[in-house]
Amino acid sequence: MSNSNTTINTASTTFLNKEYYDRKLLETAKTRLVHAQYGQKRSIPPHSGKRVEFRRYELFTPDADRLTLTEGVTPDGQSLEQSRVEAEVKQYGAYIEVSDLLDMTGFDTVINDGAELLGEQLGTVIEWVTRDAMCAGTNVQYAGGKTARNALLATDKLTTVEIRKAVRTLKKKKAKMFNTNDDGKLRRPHYVCICSPDATFDLQDDEAWEKVSDYNNAEAIYSGEIGRLFGVVFVESTEAKVYAGEGSGSADVHATLVFGQNAYGCVDIDGGGNVEMIVYGLGSAGSADPLNQRATVGAKINAYAATILNGDWLVRIEHGVSA
Repeated sequence: MSNSNTTINTASTTFLNKEYYDRKLLETAKTRLVHAQYGQKRSIPPHSGKRVEFRRYELFTPDADRLTLTEGVTPDGQSLEQSRVEAEVKQYGAYIEVSDLLDMTGFDTVINDGAELLGEQLGTVIEWVTRDAMCAGTNVQYAGGKTARNALLATDKLTTVEIRKAVRTLKKKKAKMFNTNDDGKLRRPHYVCICSPDATFDLQDDEAWEKVSDYNNAEAIYSGEIGRLFGVVFVESTEAKVYAGEGSGSADVHATLVFGQNAYGCVDIDGGGNVEMIVYGLGSAGSADPLNQRATVGAKINAYAATILNGDWLVRIEHGVSA
């Protein structure tokens, strides 16, 4: 069989399997998404620019003196006030080259493996983009009573006291709690905490820690949920932010995020933020590949952005961890 016939058959098979590879790519990418899971989702309609605007109404000031009514006198009306946050989407993508020799040994196998590798890579990139946007806030709590990152020691670990302080901050700022899981099933109201495995290692020795297997009923839980404390549900991420060597004595500083609903937002273009498989067979490059030696397997995120919507509703706890 000639090389050209092999190319045609490979291209035909790849086309028929495209939906499978798209799904495999997306499913692999989703396994990396922890930070992006809890943001307010927003899509930009096609041909509507690269920026999206989030808006929220500010609460009215509860001033008892100003709101006291005088008999028979109509008071002045109040004006609605809005805050707005803008985000601009970006594209992300990567590809691999497949040689004609590798193609002859099983091109679809390469696509299958490549879909998993590219999905994990792009999923991690989206996780980092979202995580870094969340960590850009100024609502910071330093463990152990410290007042700056460079003063933190490795012994300034995440404790239940630090979690309680974060919960107090969110409650005082009237941060709205979550009350469903990622499938939309109702559950007990809670805040969410995303933290590193090192952080939860230090917390799990506390007798107040309640692991998922100890929940009293068949409560709906999040994918990756490991336990809860004081109305906070904990989800681990291996991509949680670490400020390497930025603590006292070059200690690593970990960032643990505790937040309420609508604290941050994630944007794509009308659902187009999902990853897309792009496959070009041997010879598709024309004169740029005169000997039909190269095919490519790529993946692209058409558009994505993340931004904090209400900094008061997201607390970043910076702390050390046990060795």
